[in-house]
Amino acid sequence: MALLNFKRKTDEVKSATPEMEAFLKGYSIEVMPRTAAKVDDFRVLLPEGTRVYIAHIEGTPIEDMVATAKRIKGEGYDVMPHFPARIIKDKATLENWISMYQGEADVKQALLLAGGVANPHGDFSDSMQLLDTGLFDKAGFTNLHVAGHPEPNLDIDPDGGRANTYAALDWKLEFSKRTDADMALATQFCFEAEPVIEWANTLKERGMTLPIHIGIAGPAKLQTMIKFAIACGVGPSLKVLQKRAKDVSKLLLPHEPTEVLAGLSAHKAANPDFNIEKVHFFPLGGIKTNANWAIENGGASTQPAAPQSTSV
Repeated sequence: MALLNFKRKTDEVKSATPEMEAFLKGYSIEVMPRTAAKVDDFRVLLPEGTRVYIAHIEGTPIEDMVATAKRIKGEGYDVMPHFPARIIKDKATLENWISMYQGEADVKQALLLAGGVANPHGDFSDSMQLLDTGLFDKAGFTNLHVAGHPEPNLDIDPDGGRANTYAALDWKLEFSKRTDADMALATQFCFEAEPVIEWANTLKERGMTLPIHIGIAGPAKLQTMIKFAIACGVGPSLKVLQKRAKDVSKLLLPHEPTEVLAGLSAHKAANPDFNIEKVHFFPLGGIKTNANWAIENGGASTQPAAPQSTSV
């Protein structure tokens, strides 16, 4: 199958624009224990040094999370597991999770977020409370990422505004000044370049100095993309998918991130101080499909650590 062909083709590498190649360099990707288990070897998919986020969905045993982190770390990649505040019962549980990750998988990076459940399972309801425990600094974490929202988030601001979101970002910025860890904003996925550029510029004008790792949905069927967009609360940019859905000829074709990334990479090339520094992929259509798209569109910067010469 073409989508699963990971041969290093000279014409594919040359097809990348310089802007896209530069913008995709150092991209990260998100997996879950069950999706990671479908990948035999990440080294034939991902560039050396790729950061791999491990999403912690409600109901996933911490043992499965740690085992996935250990496996991917063992293949030579930096792992950044999610710590969803609302599914962590208390400080003792958080300390135990950190100890397990570090003891078994040498984890030193974390994405802290509120999580996708409505009601907290215990003492924590947001990422700020997790940071405030001091446990990540005590454990010597080197990188702490927190959520960014290019679109209004109704879970944080029920009125559709930005007041609570901005207050949280201000708090996180202040926290970044008293932690030894490097911090960044990792965002939900989006589909249009212009609103993202406007949002990032607004943050910069407000004094936000944390770099942004922009969330991008990897190639997936349009129906799959719309389903995830609705489930994840992606609102205004959903119209991009809805417009595409009206074209019956495109319904069976995968929606690819080429257009949004072309817009963002061109803006970054023209404005080197633009505060979006990295791309973070959500592989909604599968890890292999996403990795193959990156290989074909990112030039030398996205070639896998150990490319194979035959189709998978």
